[in-house]
Amino acid sequence: MRVGVSTYSLLNAIKSGEMTVLDVIDWIAENGGEHMEIVPYGFTLEDQPELADAVRERAAKVGIGLSNYSMPANFVQEGEEAFETEMERVKRHVDTVHRLGMKHMRHDVTLFTLPPEKHGINYLEDNLEQIVKGCRIIADYAAQFGITTTIENHGVSVQASDRVQRVLQAVDRPNFKTTLDIGNFLCVDEQPLIGVKRNLTYASLIHVKDFYIRPFDQNPGGGDWFRTSHGNYLRGSIFGQGDIDVRRVLRMIKKSGYDGDITLEFEGMEECREGTRIGLENLRRIWDEV
Repeated sequence: MRVGVSTYSLLNAIKSGEMTVLDVIDWIAENGGEHMEIVPYGFTLEDQPELADAVRERAAKVGIGLSNYSMPANFVQEGEEAFETEMERVKRHVDTVHRLGMKHMRHDVTLFTLPPEKHGINYLEDNLEQIVKGCRIIADYAAQFGITTTIENHGVSVQASDRVQRVLQAVDRPNFKTTLDIGNFLCVDEQPLIGVKRNLTYASLIHVKDFYIRPFDQNPGGGDWFRTSHGNYLRGSIFGQGDIDVRRVLRMIKKSGYDGDITLEFEGMEECREGTRIGLENLRRIWDEV
């Protein structure tokens, strides 16, 4: 099992110009991480092959594995031409994953920001055929490179554990699995312990994060709070300091025999390097304790 960090954790420093993706690689190595997940926000790689090569070379130089590449995608398109355009766009990212020497990729299947009327199970069922078709096309394309493609419990429409399983079972490809995020179940008001327990056997990668949680009728006031699908309040925290029972979750993962990569995501209000550093320390400490 390797512990690492998503570039998304340091997005604020990347967006401000204080860090580049190459700096992030060095930072992870200096702070005890073993791998890096690439989330191309604040930078791009599919249109910058020289930078992709530099990332691969820098990671190899400092001993940081490149574990996963996560990107947005939307397979629910109006018309065949728009669908094919999206397939070609995602395939270009698969090519980048291969160029980076990586073997794992996560893509969405619908827009991340859907209006409330499209949050229900009917939206998934109405568009399941197109979603499954897109997942199969990308998985089959990635298979030639030995790449595993995944969906995450992410983006409301395919976020609850049973909806993730619905897509996984319908796609039915050996290299199509799930990136399991222990915190994202809360966005649709599913308890992390339940969501993790249900989907752990399907997971090829695990994301860990932490949230502060407040009920729908207790407005917490200012700060980076957002609402769940049923109106509860969430705010990112330093891992191990929020309200998720991370010890029980990590104990469950450990007892399952999972030995893949674990990726820390920090989404809190604290300065991103400090929040990520403390979260990484907590992740290692708690994993050893459980």
